[in-house]
Amino acid sequence: MRNQLMKSVEYSQSLDMMYMAKDGSISKRRIKVIQVGDNSFRAYCFLRKSRRTFIIDNVLALVPVIRKESMVI
Repeated sequence: MRNQLMKSVEYSQSLDMMYMAKDGSISKRRIKVIQVGDNSFRAYCFLRKSRRTFIIDNVLALVPVIRKESMVI
């Protein structure tokens, strides 16, 4: 999980994340990782429109956002 976070910083890639909060609630968020620490990471959360700190162990899934180019004919 940590390696995927590090790669997203390196390639400036957005991620879709499933995250479990302290109270046990689960949310799906689109994030852009800013900094990765030992146990947590800082990211811009597009859902909340602000920078947030997330605990790495509470991340349930990470999927890179792939943007497809639309073709104009």
